Amino acid sequence: MSARRRLLALGAVLLLLPGCGASFVDTFAAERSAVPQEPAAPPSDGDCAQRAEPDPDRPVVELDLRLDDDLRTVTGTESVVFTPDLPTDELVFRLVPNGSRPAAAGNRLVVDAARGDDVAGSGYEDAGAEGPGGLFVVRLDGELAAGEATEVALDFTLALGQGGFERVGAADGVSWWASGAPLLAWEPGVGWARDPFVDVPGETATSPVADTTVAVSAPEALTVLMTGDQAEPSAPQDGRRTWTSVEPVARDVSVAVGEFDTASATGDGGVEVTTGVLPGADVAARELTAWTLTAIDQLEARFGPFPYATLTVPLLADDGGGIEYPSSILLAGADRLVLLHEVAHMWFYGMVGDSQFRDPWLDEAFATYAESVASPVSADDAARVLGTPGDVGAAMDQFDTAAGYFRRVYGKGGAALVTAREAAGAEAFDAALRCYVDANAWTIATPDDVARALADLPAALDVLTGAGALDEDDLPG
Repeated sequence: MSARRRLLALGAVLLLLPGCGASFVDTFAAERSAVPQEPAAPPSDGDCAQRAEPDPDRPVVELDLRLDDDLRTVTGTESVVFTPDLPTDELVFRLVPNGSRPAAAGNRLVVDAARGDDVAGSGYEDAGAEGPGGLFVVRLDGELAAGEATEVALDFTLALGQGGFERVGAADGVSWWASGAPLLAWEPGVGWARDPFVDVPGETATSPVADTTVAVSAPEALTVLMTGDQAEPSAPQDGRRTWTSVEPVARDVSVAVGEFDTASATGDGGVEVTTGVLPGADVAARELTAWTLTAIDQLEARFGPFPYATLTVPLLADDGGGIEYPSSILLAGADRLVLLHEVAHMWFYGMVGDSQFRDPWLDEAFATYAESVASPVSADDAARVLGTPGDVGAAMDQFDTAAGYFRRVYGKGGAALVTAREAAGAEAFDAALRCYVDANAWTIATPDDVARALADLPAALDVLTGAGALDEDDLPG
């Protein structure tokens, strides 16, 4: 999920690097005070088919979560009905809070039990994470054939640490956890994703969309904002209320609980936006909702209809950027351009998924490129950033530093897409990208899919190949 955390600090680091010109991200950051432009007219749909439907055999996930009164511990049960498209004799779950960065802040996810009629045993795998491990593997008592379903349930405990902005954490009067439950690590057509965790502050998860239901029990004085279309909370009982939501195409789940003042509004396209701010926030919830609706309008003009029926945006107290989740954004700091970047991830990661370990540019470069709908980038600035050494399409384990990762994947990747659009012609490029979005909706896309979408735009392919986003093997024959 991503996303531009500690963006201003990163910009300062990049500017101090010897021999380094201003990054694409810095170019955007310098224009944050600019008034967003009116969205352009939508491009034509070209020869595009209608947007793809999610797999009817996608996983079904139910999460039953309880935040303790101390706001530091979450206990939960995750039930999963899984129907693979390849034979397998196991289920693999990624334990994101056990990665080195979240764990350093005191976060820890422990699976207490695994149950199911087909379960033969279970255990942890290291995957380069902190103890107890980065993966949890459920062994089945026989091979599951393609198209054959199994159901498992995991009981787990999540400890919420305190520190800088991360996916999981707690501060005075507020708690949040995103990727806070075991995450099914299946890539359709490929199999289980056992990619290692890395120290660079980016994502390494791969997960399919799932028909997901979430229930959260929390102290009655607090408000819950999370992934999915939320129902009204239950009546208080024993000092607590239960909040529920449904999201039929969630790759993962985000939850924030605190003394949020909320505001909701529905945009012209029918998307219901709900935002929440804590006492003393720099922006009112009503204003944050208006910002979000504007971002949706701008991005729909470029990429097509918003992927979800709802979007929730809790604003946390820390400064740090934002992290995207399906139909929900954890925002830390009231920054319109960061918000726009995270809203763009609803198309690139939320709907059009990717292996965030293998192909991080497929969501981060595209979300950075999307910022140009509000903060245009000159051809000279983009050309300068394209001179950054290294391939845009590198995997996460090929970056030694955070600065190198942001500079190449966000900066050079975004600049490559801006330049490819200029080279191919804006109308043709926009139409091709909308076809890419619609054809690959609710799947896990690859660079091959990008190359296929741009097959009739050789000038764009030349730019992306030159930047190392695509290689010769990706190009259509």
